[in-house]
Amino acid sequence: MEKTVITVVGKDTTGIIARSSTFLYEHNINILDIAQTVLDGIFNMMMIVDVSGMDITFEEFVCKMKALAEEIGVDIRCQREEIFDMMHRI
Repeated sequence: MEKTVITVVGKDTTGIIARSSTFLYEHNINILDIAQTVLDGIFNMMMIVDVSGMDITFEEFVCKMKALAEEIGVDIRCQREEIFDMMHRI
């Protein structure tokens, strides 16, 4: 299993979760865990996904997620689990 952490932040609008999860489904990326909240109109979501079965390279995945982010007006960040773990080690 190859885990990736995805964060999505932006002004709350209809369809953010739908568009993000549809993209993941279309590329055979499985959502393992998801949490989302809206605070004072700001949408915040974090997903842990399994990218081991995806049909594109990780670099293509990141570029396409950035394009989706621009399209729906949010900021999307994708980090491989091992990078995320190294950045947050004490």
